[in-house]
Amino acid sequence: MSIYRTVQRVIDAPLASDGEGVVIHRAFPNHELNELDPFLLLDHMGPVDLKPGEAKGFPDHPHRGFETVTYLLAGEFEHRDSFGHHGVLRPGDVQWMTAGSGLVHSEVPGASLVKNGGRLEGFQLWVNLPRKDKMKAPRYQEFSASQIPVARSADGTVEVKVIAGAAMGVKGAVETHIPIEYLHFKLQPGAKHVQEVAAGLNAMIYVISGWLLVGGTSVPAFHLASLTVDKDAVEFCTDGPTEFLLVAAKPIHEPVARYGPFVMNTEAELHQAFADYKAGRMGSISLRA
Repeated sequence: MSIYRTVQRVIDAPLASDGEGVVIHRAFPNHELNELDPFLLLDHMGPVDLKPGEAKGFPDHPHRGFETVTYLLAGEFEHRDSFGHHGVLRPGDVQWMTAGSGLVHSEVPGASLVKNGGRLEGFQLWVNLPRKDKMKAPRYQEFSASQIPVARSADGTVEVKVIAGAAMGVKGAVETHIPIEYLHFKLQPGAKHVQEVAAGLNAMIYVISGWLLVGGTSVPAFHLASLTVDKDAVEFCTDGPTEFLLVAAKPIHEPVARYGPFVMNTEAELHQAFADYKAGRMGSISLRA
């Protein structure tokens, strides 16, 4: 019997598009996995090489009741919202947006990406909020690539960017409402590593490039592996260059009422969210830009 977590299932993340036509690999939700409490969505944007003028984005849209986490690997994305917040994400940057009680925001390609073209690649993760936090005021945590701590193994075969949680004694900078691990691993050929993940946390691995052996199961690029929950560590290895995300969190165990850009606990709360948005109570970017 394994002393480490094993893979429950491996899920393909096929090519799709969203927004104005942004190329994505959607790991979930899909017919195999609707959510992994508290995670609601994982999109791998790109990777795609764009010609000048080809870059697309996500125009004005509202959110309430959860968090969006944007992590950019390549390209440039510009964010703006109805509370007057504005910023630009560049390679390696992270934005952890708590939508809370609601806002309207847009995510569009940066001016240089639109003008010159180039590679676009990144991730968006949606994280549900507990009932007690769903109507908190919106909040941003933003970190440049240089502010994301990095840990490395003694032999140099394992490198991990610690966005949230901890790895190899290094702690991430993001403050989270519930315990969350968000780790970006880069492995060299022959790498083998054991990562602590507290028992009871729901955990998943998404392979960005290369392939990964997790508890005896091979996971190729553009695939998600959900893990068992009964052990407090996961072991992985590879014989080639490999990159992947390991994401884990304590489940909320609350009812989920979800439709489009809103995630609440009841249908009545969903109806109220739509009513508030239509009445302009979440603001307007055009009035605050």
